[in-house]
Amino acid sequence: MSDRPTIEFSEREALFFHSTGRPGKIEIIASKPMATQRDLSLAYSPGVAVPVRAIAENPATAYDYTAKGNLVAVISNGTAILGLGNLGALASKPVMEGKAVLFKRFADVDSIDIEVATEDPQAFIEAVALLEPTFGGINLEDIKAPECFIIEQALKERMNIPVMHDDQHGTAIICAAGLINALHITGRDIKDVSIVVNGAGAAAIACTELIIAMGADKSRIIMCDRAGVIYQGRAEGMDQWKSAHAAKTDKRSLEEALKGADIFIGLSAAGAVKPHMVQEMAPKPIIFAMANPDPEITPPDAKKARPDAIVATGRSDYPNQVNNVLGFPFIFRGALDVRATAINEAMKIAAANAIAALAREQVPEEVARAYGIQHNYGPDYIIPAPFDPRLMEVVSTAVAKAAMDSGVAQKPIEDMDAYRQSLKARLNPTTSVLTLAYESAKAHPKRVVFAEGEEEVVLRAAIQFRDGGYGIPVLVGRQDVYDRLRALGVADPHSFEVHNSVNSPLVPRMVDALYERLQRRGYLRRDCERMVNRDRNIFGSLLLKMGEADAMITGMTRTYAQTMREVRRVIDTVPGRTNFGIHILVGQSHTVFMADTTVHERPSAIELADIAEGTAAVARRMGHEPRVAFLSYSTFGNPWGNWLENIREAVAILDERGVDFEYEGEMAPDVALNPAVMKNYPFCRLSGSANCLIMPGLQSANVSAKLLRELGGDSVIGPMLVGMEKPVQVATMASNASELLTLAVLAAGGIAG
Repeated sequence: MSDRPTIEFSEREALFFHSTGRPGKIEIIASKPMATQRDLSLAYSPGVAVPVRAIAENPATAYDYTAKGNLVAVISNGTAILGLGNLGALASKPVMEGKAVLFKRFADVDSIDIEVATEDPQAFIEAVALLEPTFGGINLEDIKAPECFIIEQALKERMNIPVMHDDQHGTAIICAAGLINALHITGRDIKDVSIVVNGAGAAAIACTELIIAMGADKSRIIMCDRAGVIYQGRAEGMDQWKSAHAAKTDKRSLEEALKGADIFIGLSAAGAVKPHMVQEMAPKPIIFAMANPDPEITPPDAKKARPDAIVATGRSDYPNQVNNVLGFPFIFRGALDVRATAINEAMKIAAANAIAALAREQVPEEVARAYGIQHNYGPDYIIPAPFDPRLMEVVSTAVAKAAMDSGVAQKPIEDMDAYRQSLKARLNPTTSVLTLAYESAKAHPKRVVFAEGEEEVVLRAAIQFRDGGYGIPVLVGRQDVYDRLRALGVADPHSFEVHNSVNSPLVPRMVDALYERLQRRGYLRRDCERMVNRDRNIFGSLLLKMGEADAMITGMTRTYAQTMREVRRVIDTVPGRTNFGIHILVGQSHTVFMADTTVHERPSAIELADIAEGTAAVARRMGHEPRVAFLSYSTFGNPWGNWLENIREAVAILDERGVDFEYEGEMAPDVALNPAVMKNYPFCRLSGSANCLIMPGLQSANVSAKLLRELGGDSVIGPMLVGMEKPVQVATMASNASELLTLAVLAAGGIAG
């Protein structure tokens, strides 16, 4: 089992992803200003001498003056790369970069990948041990057994910082969490169960040792490898780590071992367990079939053989996924925050118990919707979903407390409630919501029109949309769309749905519908025929209007204004609402929603109030409590000038409506976003920095959004069109495939709209 998801994509797409723009997946960004000579003098010489002397005098201050306390090294020699085997240190670099990205994404832990070009355990140990001054923790990855045991043990003994081989202990911790709940549901005690472990590699041995530490009876555990049962006295294929788990038994095969067993833990090979073997297990068998990428037995086959079984796998397309990403980011987060000298058994058990307890709580609505979970804790939900936003708080806190209680914490946390709150604030909820939107799209796939199906960037997005399992792309284009798909590496282009106005049987109905809509707006029937036959946006919008699809993406080949004019010939605004565009600026720990950036040149007071309400609603759907600021060049009348009355009337309208979110205006951007400046206005009704910025007009809004997109450090989503009667999104001509995919998923999932 690993932290890698089971999503299909072409080799071409994967290579394109890793090579586009800046090659690779990580970069170094300075955390202090570096604009002036004074900045550089403080950062380097002569200013750097001050913290150097402080650290030399007291080494513990390195955590105060450097990044050490939030820096983890992801280290491998490439001898056991995911399911690919020994391909060498250099080949492991994309995986290690990916692991570094997961650390940052899930737990705000900075991480650097290090690939060590040696298969000699002692040379590897020496190389890594010398890195201790640099890092706050060491995550070992993709190192083959038995060398991984030797390496980890030696580094734990020599280094005074946390060291963990995630392939071993990450899997063991999540497996243990699921096992805790499976035992609870079936009414068993871990001391009394019989367990069969198939596989004797790093993860299997770690799982076995952790469940023994949690109370399992070692004498009731049978471990198997390719040669069968590992029993006392066996000589074939043995080493000291297997010998430590040799059972006193006369059973010699996996099939024999499984007869009457309560629990099966598999980290071996696909198909190792047959249905008739499951039938021979004890009542209510617990089956953790975690072979990667395909399990020892699939859940449907196991359930068919034994309907009373509880089954977990390493795959995301079955219930109860054992996924390392539930553990390692938060384990290191908690360990770093107390400056732990190790990750010990107490911390691992605390993590497992915390994860198990979380699964027993009510599933958050957004998680349930995203994963299509129709139930709470039970046989099909013994492990939390991988993107449950509560994991950061729950697991990190448990690990930090266990480190303190077990005496390995160098900086104990005095106020655990405050620590929990700091963990909540550390990550941007938008990232979780976006992740859940993608999971929701997979759980509830929709048909999405890609109106410009002859454009390469659009086709890339459509391929990603289908291959990711998010729904069915409905392409609008000519016959050569198939050739273009083939050129992009699609093996079976005709498996894509392509609509061509030249031969589509829907054209007569489309013309009738468009003519009925436009005949009193100055259009003749032949005008409507020409638009349907020649205009992709008209054709695509009619597909959406007539129920042939659930959402639509367009905007790559024409200006935003022109595209909107064409779409509006077919699709109306929701009655009683104002449609508008939002740019969403996403940073590591903040999100700002800016509106209206695309539609209204000079919005009226009522439109400004409607835009504020709509923006607040989007912010809430994305996990934020809205604080709305109506922006202006003037702050509460200083300086006085034109164009302020609409803003003041909009605030008064919201007063009358009695809305349930904070709002204030008019104010300049620095007042809205900088708490120190906001303090100059003690009467201001905002409790903190604004996260919803309502712009006074299209010129300032669109210019600001595009400047921030090109010059800012945040990721930008949008523009996202809100308020249309059908889910339609108009991208910008500069959008890339990833941005189109995000808009498609948000539109299909109901977050945009």
